[in-house]
Parts: sequence; C-alpha cells; structure tokens
Amino acid sequence: MRKNIAILIVFLMLFGNSNIGCKKVFGEYLQTQTPSLEISAKSAILVDFDTGKILYEKNSHEKLSPASITKIMTMILICEVIEKGRIKLSDKVVASQNASSLGGSQIYLKENEEMTVEDLLKSIAIASANDACVALAEHIAGSVQEFVYMMNKKAKELGMLDTNFVNPYGLDAENHYTSAYDVAIMSRELLKHKIIRKYLITWVDTIREGKFGLTNTNKLVRFYKGCTGVKTGSTDKAKFCVSASALRNGLHLIAVIMGASDSKTRFNEAIKLLDWGFANFSMYSPYSKGYCFGKVKVKNGIEKEIEAILNTDVKLLVKKGDESTVETKVTLLQHISAPVKAGQRIGKLELWKDGNLLSSYDLIAKKDVQKRSLFDIFRMLFRLEI
Repeated sequence: MRKNIAILIVFLMLFGNSNIGCKKVFGEYLQTQTPSLEISAKSAILVDFDTGKILYEKNSHEKLSPASITKIMTMILICEVIEKGRIKLSDKVVASQNASSLGGSQIYLKENEEMTVEDLLKSIAIASANDACVALAEHIAGSVQEFVYMMNKKAKELGMLDTNFVNPYGLDAENHYTSAYDVAIMSRELLKHKIIRKYLITWVDTIREGKFGLTNTNKLVRFYKGCTGVKTGSTDKAKFCVSASALRNGLHLIAVIMGASDSKTRFNEAIKLLDWGFANFSMYSPYSKGYCFGKVKVKNGIEKEIEAILNTDVKLLVKKGDESTVETKVTLLQHISAPVKAGQRIGKLELWKDGNLLSSYDLIAKKDVQKRSLFDIFRMLFRLEI
C-alpha cells in the first residue's frame, strides 16, 4: 500500500499541474517558468527566433483557420524561387481572370494587367493582397492548385504537422487550417529570407507608379519598437490573428496570436507576449563565428599546428541575470594526422550552468594542412644538418 502511494506521489510530481513546464520546441526542450499572462485568444505562442525555443504557449497545437497568416507560406515559396534564380523581381506578371476576380483584401488587378514580381510581392507583404497571391502562384507553379501542393509539401518539410492549405491567400475554406505552433515555424522560416525583410517592416508604399497606395496591415510596424514583421489575418471563421516579431538587444522574438475577438486584442496580446519575453530573457552571445580557442598539433603535416575555430556564432537564450553563471568548457584533440581539411572537427565547445549542459558547438580546423611528402622530409632534414 505504501509503495503504491509513493508511486502515485512521484507520478503527480512529474505529470501533475505545476508552474514549471518542459516545452517541446521543434525537437528540443526548454524548461521555463510559465508566466502568469492572461491571453484571451484561442491559442498563442512565444518563440525565440535564433534558437527556436518556446517561452510561452496556450493551445499551441489547436488546428484553427489562419486567415491571411496563410500568406506567410506563400511568401516563403516566392522568396525561394527568387533566390534560386527561377524568377526575378523585375519580371512582369500578367494577371489572369482568376486573379482579377478574387475578393477580400486586394489591389484590384485587372485581367491581363502587367505588374512586376516586386510590386506583387510587396502588395502581399504590406497590404495582404489576395489577387497578388493568385497572380504569383500561377506565374510560379502554372496553377493555384499546383502552388498549394508546393505549400503543403514545404509545410511537411518544415515539420508543420498541424497544417493543411487549400489556397494561397487564407480566405475561409473547408480543410484549410494551421496552428499557432506551425505559424511560429513558418514565420521563423520567412524571416530567414533577407529579400522579404524590408517589405515586412514597410509602413506605407505605392504601386502603379505611385497611383495606388499600400498601408501595412500590421500596425506594430509603426508603433512597436524593433518590430520585424510578420503578418496579420482576419475572417469571420478565423477571427483576428497576428504573427508579430521584434528584435531588441540581440533577442529576436516571434509572438503568434490566433482567434482573438477583435483587432485591438490581437495586437495588445502580441505586445503582452513580446514585452514579457524582452523583460525576462536575453540572448547570450559570448563568441562569434571564427573565434579561435587554441591550436591542435598536426602529425606529418607541412605545418605543425592548426587553429581550432568556431563554425558558427554562439547564441544562448538565458534568463536575464544568468549570463554570468554560464561556464565554458573547451575540449581539443591532442593531435591530428595530416592531411587536415578546413572545416574538419577537431574540438568541442560546451556551455554549462549549474551542472547542466546548455549547448555545445563544434570547433573546426581553420584551413587545410597537407601531408608532408618525401621531398618535404628531406628538405627538413637538410635544414637540420645545416
């Protein structure tokens, strides 16, 4: 009997209600203090851009109508084909009858009207233009249906398991859904594309040689310090949604609000999440890519040593005030045999706190070191004799 009670107590301690939670984050886990934030929206999430770690979530995997937040995936695919060189920003796109007949937010494309890829893209990013989505979808994939197939394929590649798209613009449709968790994933992916960033933070712009104005649907672009995007959305079914990102003092956060009762609430609750994140966390970046942590001896190489450098920037999300408690541990190989290739792993950097491993990074060879030839050996012996 006592044994059963003990087992029950342990079970409750591990899985019962607690203000300490282990948050699953894109395959990782982060133990955080759950904030006492009142979020009235159906679902919400706060994610760090650099590490992908979740700081707050509410019903983050609930499948909901996303409205125009859908366009985040549309913009990802547009950016990818531009970066691959398949299309250029200066290319002209001819609007179809299908694009010109679409309702909702639009730039009122006329059938056979020509517009550049750049003007269509910024019309999507700034003014959430549905007709611009269709025009570019048809231009890239040949049809909206094929473009939607590309959207769902990309969603699977990114690990968006709560998502299914049926159109590229987000008007309510049967079987068209995503989750706050998945919106955070695709928002993070979109922000990696430098080509889109300037449009996401543009407050006002024009197309048609200045004759048609565009105003950003994301009001945080104008009013929230450090705002970097991303996208708003609203329909009768989805209610009011926003994916809002901001960068302050090296910390880049993404807050997603879905199913808010009105526009003011979605922005206020996104601000509430962002403010809480910036107040309680910081990005600890003690070392940059290329930093040298020492040298490793090279056996039979034309050079005796090789520098061990970082292969990436060190970025560690910590609670504010914990930066000084992070300990660094460096481990290098005692020696390595030539030939050595630049980028070859020759050591490891670990960051620890209170006996717990927080993160680890590879230390790599800075350059190639060739193996000594017979000629090199004879030349060395000759120098020694002299």
